[in-house]
Amino acid sequence: MQRFYSFIIPVYNRPDEIRELLNSFVQMKTNVSYEILIIEDGSTQSSEPVVNDFKDRLSIAYYYKMNSGPGDSRNFGMRNAKGDYFIILDSDCLLPVHYLNTVDEFLQQNYSDCYGGADAAHITFTPLQKAINYVMTSFYTTGGIRGSKTSVQKFEPRSFNMGISKVAFETTGGFSDIHPGEDPDLSQRLVKAGFTTQFIPNAFVFHKRRISWKKFYVQVRKFGLVRPILNSWHPTSAKITFWFPSFFLIYSLLSLFFAVVGSYILIWPLLAYVTLIGLDASFKNRSAIIGGLTIIALFVQFFGYGWAFLNSSFQIGLLKKNPRLAYPALFFK
Repeated sequence: MQRFYSFIIPVYNRPDEIRELLNSFVQMKTNVSYEILIIEDGSTQSSEPVVNDFKDRLSIAYYYKMNSGPGDSRNFGMRNAKGDYFIILDSDCLLPVHYLNTVDEFLQQNYSDCYGGADAAHITFTPLQKAINYVMTSFYTTGGIRGSKTSVQKFEPRSFNMGISKVAFETTGGFSDIHPGEDPDLSQRLVKAGFTTQFIPNAFVFHKRRISWKKFYVQVRKFGLVRPILNSWHPTSAKITFWFPSFFLIYSLLSLFFAVVGSYILIWPLLAYVTLIGLDASFKNRSAIIGGLTIIALFVQFFGYGWAFLNSSFQIGLLKKNPRLAYPALFFK
């Protein structure tokens, strides 16, 4: 079966990222039919001039709408797309040359109405970007839940690299107004509606994450706040692994306290784990500097997520507060 794919890419004040992403489309090698829809989500820095520069090389359309968040922008794009299968990307991604061929060949043999792929660090990324990519994707830090054949739980496609059929979109209504968390929420609703989801090996993207330490902390903190909300909406999706960053936070603080009073029994396992992370990151990136940055990123990720997860679990899980009232900043109006 020949499919026509529509790439849906929301953007907010990131014209330079769109230029880099579209350049990767130009370099992509494929005979598969596709179109690209750029959805400008109320930006003040327009990407339209960038899009116009590529119209003679790519089948591309540009839409501007008022700001309503990435989920609603993706829904807008899918409603206006011509394809029968939609591929969702973030604007800070780059495609490897084989991406669409890999996706299409896999779906020809193993069709499902929703798929996801992994994210990887490009050779040109900064040491900080590579360190953060490691802690976000490694089995030793996140259990491989963001895209791996080896994962501690069933894979949930993520919207930086996600495909969904037109039928599945029309049946579920697409993404909700929560952000972040709109992608695992949609994955759960797809499964409840009887659709299948799967991970496609080698259908990775290079995910820049446009990151600094502050932005990374804010991002993982939001992830921690969102997860108990998703657990309350989809109780069967709750896993003990979601508590691991909180356990790490508590264990780290306890080990530090006992070390101060002269007992080092708790700190040795912590040091062993941190050393493992640093060495593994150094080896895989061939850089001791990246290994050192990875250790910092590990603590930022686990402390930011872990504390926020405890806070949200108390507010949502124990006090049963309305998520929209407890955390209005996580919802677009």
